[in-house]
Formats: sequence, C-alpha cells, structure tokens
Amino acid sequence: MDTPPLASGPEGPSSLRPLLDTVLEALEDGARLRGGPLPAGGPETVAARVRDALGAVLPDEGDPEALRRLVRALAEGSADPADPFCAAHLHCPPLAVAAAADLAVSVLNPSMDSWDQAPAASELEAQVARALADEVYAQTPRDAEPYRHAVPPRGATSPHRPDALITTGGTESNQLALLLARETLGPGVRLVCGENAHHSLPRAAWLLGMPDPVIVPTPNGTLDPAALDKALHGPSVIAVTAGTTDAGLIDPLPGIAALCAQRGARLHIDAAYGGGLLFSTRHRDKLTGIDSADTVTLDLHKLGWQPVAAGLLAVRDAQDLAALTQRADYLNADDDIEAGLPDLLGRSLRTTRRPDILKIAVTLKTFGRTGLGALVDQVCDLAREFARLVHDHPRFELHEPPTISTVLFRPADATDDAVAAVRRQLLTDGRAVLGRARTDGRLWLKATLLNPTTRPADLAGLLHLVEGTTPR
Repeated sequence: MDTPPLASGPEGPSSLRPLLDTVLEALEDGARLRGGPLPAGGPETVAARVRDALGAVLPDEGDPEALRRLVRALAEGSADPADPFCAAHLHCPPLAVAAAADLAVSVLNPSMDSWDQAPAASELEAQVARALADEVYAQTPRDAEPYRHAVPPRGATSPHRPDALITTGGTESNQLALLLARETLGPGVRLVCGENAHHSLPRAAWLLGMPDPVIVPTPNGTLDPAALDKALHGPSVIAVTAGTTDAGLIDPLPGIAALCAQRGARLHIDAAYGGGLLFSTRHRDKLTGIDSADTVTLDLHKLGWQPVAAGLLAVRDAQDLAALTQRADYLNADDDIEAGLPDLLGRSLRTTRRPDILKIAVTLKTFGRTGLGALVDQVCDLAREFARLVHDHPRFELHEPPTISTVLFRPADATDDAVAAVRRQLLTDGRAVLGRARTDGRLWLKATLLNPTTRPADLAGLLHLVEGTTPR
C-alpha cells in the first residue's frame, strides 16, 4: 500500500489542492440539493439520507469517493446560518477569512499544551488574549508589564493586569469563572444568579461541588439589584448576563457592580452574546460597567462571526489564574521553565487543544475595530427593522424592542400550541429556522439575527412565510 499523502510537510500543499476542490464542489452540490435554510422532511428523512451516504462505517476496502460523498451529505443535511431564513439560535455564519485560517490550524495541527508543540501559536495566543482582555477592562489601571511567558513562572508574583483564556465557548468559560471564584473565596462560596442566567452556570456549580445556587426571580427579564441584595448571604459570586439567550437582554451592570463592591461579592458577567458590542462605538455603552467584573465570558462564534469554537474568559487580575497551575514533567518541567520555555499547562482545563486564536487574530487584523463594529451595527439595525415590521403588522405581536439582535414575536391571538406548531412546520418543510422562548407566561417565536448579509426584503419575506404557515 502506498503511503497516504499528508496535509503538512513538503508535499502538503500539492496534496491538499485537489482535495479542497473536492470539498468546495461537494459543499456547493449539498447546498443545491438542500435548496433552503434546512433540509426538508424532518429528522427521519435526514437520518435516512445520512445512513445511505455513509453505508458501512469501516468497510474492508476504502472508498476514494468518501470525502465527496460525506461532505455533500453533511452540506445537504445542515442548517445554513448564512441563509436569511435561518435565525433560530446564536449560530453565526462564519467569515470566509476566519474559516480559511482554521484550515491552516488543521494542517499545522499545533497542540497548545507545551511550547515545543506550538511555538508561534503560544506567543500569538498570549498576545491576542491579553489584547482582548484589555478591550474588556479598558478602564483598569495597568501596574505591571506582562510576562513573556503565557503564565507567570511558578513561584513568581503575578502582575495585577487583565488576561484571558481561550475556551470552547460560554459553557467552559462560565465553569472556569466559578472555579476561579471557588479557589479565590473558598469552597463555601455560593453562586447567585437570575432565572435569566444561562443553564451552564448552575450546572457548573453542581460540577464543582459548590453549595446549591441561589436563583433570583427575573419577572421583567433582567436582574433587579434590590432583589439581588436580599439574596446575598455569606461568600457569594454573582453571575449576571449581558445578552440573555432568550431575548438578548442585558442586566443592569453598573448597579450590580456597585452592589458587589458594597457587599464584597465577586462579580462574573456572562457576555457570551453581548460581548461583541465592545467592537461598536454605537452600542458599546450598553456594556458600561463590564470592566468592574472579576471575570467575563465572551464568545466570538456569536457576535464575532468565527467558526466554532472561539470562546474566551477574561479576568481582571491575572493573578487569579495561578489557581489553574498544574505540573507535568513532560510538558512543563521546572528546569525548562527556568530556562525560558513558556508554561502553557495552566492556560486551560484541557490538555490537547487547538490554537483557535489564529482565526480570531486573523479576523481582528483583517477587519479592525471599524469593520467588526460595522457588522455589529448592521445586525442590530436588522433586528430593529424586523421589530418594526412585526409591530406594524396587524396579525403579529412584538414582545419588546430588541436590545441586541434578538426579536421575540408571535402570531396575534394564537395559542402556545399553535405557535409551537408553526415553528415545527417550518422546520419540517425546511423553509425557515426560528427559535422559541417562553417569557411572560407565553411561548414566542425567536429570530436571532446574526447574518449581516440579510436584507430588509428577507425580513419581510420571513414574516410573510410565518404568516402563511399560521392557521387562521
């Protein structure tokens, strides 16, 4: 048997070029076969197509057409976030330049657990992570220069300056935030969050063996500082949200930050959705107070248009990261660290991990603050336009004007069962992908607008499609 071609090395580019052509052709074929934002027919139909394309998972003899066949099947059976009628979730269409950068990562295959596996990537991550932390903590004084190492050498005093860890997304970032809170304040620290908080927060408290969290009611969708104050007893980490999953709402950050300072509570802000507003001069002030948080969750695979995964946890004081320090002689031996090799093991709870920082760095450099801010402004404008269309339509009801880019709406006078049925019918037909959210005791359709190529005519078409699917 001939040695199979590798993606890297001297022959890598010539091996990849025809395969990339195959992938691009299969993606095009799959999209044409799908014909819309979602494959039609529902779960059983999609599953049958996948089984047919896959056949035997491990055949005796290999299939040279496997790449084409399976990529085409995946494309045909995928939800396409670049379709203007695909607007259910915080599921963005990735920028082409970011996807191209991700290909380079797959080819080079660095592993971010020791410097000798990722020399350039480790420095790139250190620089870009700190720059993004500085965006979050723009008003935080700098009292020390950063270490050249990815984390301070063991036994050294860490500088009191912001830093950030690269994560797989909001769930991992939130878990890390609670872990740092527990290590800073002790095992008795209790999570206090609103009913509007992401499900990953109470789950992280359970995984970390913390006391049962205190869940504060949020009848108006956001946390009330006065109600929060009454819920505080003993060491606490308060988790607030800048961009709720259901409606994109932002908790009152300045008031809660003042309460934390007064009561000596640790503050975590889950800005997985809303963090992208930092790029926009028009919308950045919605995050006023974010720099008061001890930790902040960001997801650039939402309002950052990155391929999954592109999460961060920003910390106001890099010294907190010392709690993550681990030693494995084959990865970060003392003498290697003393000789100047950066220590990467304390940068994540994972060991082997991709340098997801490359696609982020390429995007930041390619678009700059102005370009990314324009994309943020565009989707926020789309949400306001869609909300106006809903508000002005006699057969629809708008929940509230959008805070970021999420719009909740429903057919007027419809029952909850009818609302759910409309959504499922659109999914089964493959014509539109809308989310669902329950608030104010009723079920709403959810349009999460993250596609900057969507046009006003698409918004009108989406509303018309929903209207035509709603029973009269």
